[in-house]
Amino acid sequence: MLPAHRKKLTAVFFVLLLAGLVLVLWWRRVPVPGVGLILPHDTYTPRREAFWPSRGRILDRNDSVLAYTGPRYLLVLPSWGHLDSTRLNRLLGWPDSAFEYRSRDLRRRELPLQLDLTASEYDILRRHQSEWPKLKLREYTARNYATHVAAPVLGYAYANAQPFLYQAQRLARGRFYRLRNGGLETYYNGLLKGSFGAYHPLVDVLNQPHGTWATDTIYHPGQDLHLSLDTELQAYAERIMRERKGYIVALDPATGEILCYVSAPTYDPATITALGRGRERSALLLSEDMPLLNRAALQASPPGSVFKLVNAAVALQLGGITATTGFRCDQSLIHCVHEHPDARNLTQALKYSCNPYFYQVMRNVVNNVPDSLVQPVDTCAVRHQNLAAWTRHVKSFGLDTLLGVDLPQERPGFIPTPGYYDKRRGRCGWTYGSIYSLSIGQGEINLTGLQMANVQAIIANRGYYYIPHFVRSVGTSGPLPRFREQHRTLVDSVHFAELIPGMVAALRRGGTAELANLDDVGISVAGKTGTVQNDEGDDHATFAGFAPAEKPKIVVAVYIENAGFGGLSAAPCAALIMEKYLRGKIAKKRKRWENWLRCGDLAEQGH
Repeated sequence: MLPAHRKKLTAVFFVLLLAGLVLVLWWRRVPVPGVGLILPHDTYTPRREAFWPSRGRILDRNDSVLAYTGPRYLLVLPSWGHLDSTRLNRLLGWPDSAFEYRSRDLRRRELPLQLDLTASEYDILRRHQSEWPKLKLREYTARNYATHVAAPVLGYAYANAQPFLYQAQRLARGRFYRLRNGGLETYYNGLLKGSFGAYHPLVDVLNQPHGTWATDTIYHPGQDLHLSLDTELQAYAERIMRERKGYIVALDPATGEILCYVSAPTYDPATITALGRGRERSALLLSEDMPLLNRAALQASPPGSVFKLVNAAVALQLGGITATTGFRCDQSLIHCVHEHPDARNLTQALKYSCNPYFYQVMRNVVNNVPDSLVQPVDTCAVRHQNLAAWTRHVKSFGLDTLLGVDLPQERPGFIPTPGYYDKRRGRCGWTYGSIYSLSIGQGEINLTGLQMANVQAIIANRGYYYIPHFVRSVGTSGPLPRFREQHRTLVDSVHFAELIPGMVAALRRGGTAELANLDDVGISVAGKTGTVQNDEGDDHATFAGFAPAEKPKIVVAVYIENAGFGGLSAAPCAALIMEKYLRGKIAKKRKRWENWLRCGDLAEQGH
């Protein structure tokens, strides 16, 4: 038995201990069930919760996946010694010498050597890895392309293309910076990659949050891009262009959505980022045909006679002509490339593409002197005023400016002004006789393929357009707002309607584009051919038009370098694209074009 005083001391000790514990708990505010005490901030544990977004996919108008982020597979070889390549070929079901062919680009690199595999090849090697102890397999995440078409459209994200960028700087020196095309992967990179998110909670001993210790960043998942591109039409267009140099642009005039976009010659989009394809990248960079040049957006060229449509519309608006105005085909003014009757009105002039007619059309605009002016007239001032009015109306077609298409790079083209000629020849040193090549789309005028197609969309819509674009929806939110804005020209709709009969007549018997006629399948096509003069070789062939002529659903612009007369090469190409899109197939009588035309000159085939 403890003495009484020791019992009292023990009791006092426990009371003081309990009181001290309560005091500490109160002071430090640790949550105790049934008590509700809370710790001060300096005793909370800081934590960080991170969220990494996956890159969004790219899909075509039919929701077929074109690009996605997913697993990739590598075969890693520590050395070349003692590798039985014949046995490896047999195991993977490859033809003889396939391994040597696939690894030919790796032999000069430092070890270890890495070879891309398909998922099935990777699985076979994984199951037989015990038989190949020196081979290593690696799985990683990368950008995959599920299509072999539309390389200039899809492009690449710079972060995924470092080997290519290095090769470009080393092999092509500064030329690369004029040719590179990051495509949609670069233009929409911020939306595709999403944004990293991190939360920074302070938690107590029971893992309950109590505020934050740093500023949170909001997580946004990578957005999918739904394109207007028709992959089947795209593949068809690339196939008929083959290795020719030029472009095809097709779009829906009602929305500005681009249906197919070919810059030829083209290449496999995976070439830029895939491992083991360095030799192919080198060939692209050093090729004289410049396949990396995004021709429809970056190559601004004279449009040729296709531009007569713009000149006619502006002349109608400015009073230079009416739809019934006729002119003689006066060869002393300007040479006409083929014989035809005199054009008694605008419809016939467009049908025959009469150069002297359009020479006189623009002369009426530039040299026009209003009757109200009192003589003598300052012809130099009047000429400046008239050309300035012409320039202002032409530019309202979206020319001499960036259209704003959703690609990282685009050229504005060029439309000359009075100030441009003043600077080159003096204020009164130029006359219509020194600038008349503008009347037939030559001289200083330069348009891109996107602008050529957009001009046709304007005519199809009778005076307005939507900015051409590839992405019809970002996630579920639709296209970017600026692609929904309607842009109108300074030409009244009635004058565009006056162009249509001549454009339709151009594809009928006796017209410059009669080979592109689709009347046999019930499709009325409206269009205009062009032959662009080229001092360094054969002329370039162009065609631009739309179908059906009454309620257009597709606009097509074709430009083929060194292909000669537009009616014998570019126009048939456009007709095939239109028929393929509107009918889904090609009539039997034109099937042979797919086999031997390939956008060549039908005249060479006796047609």
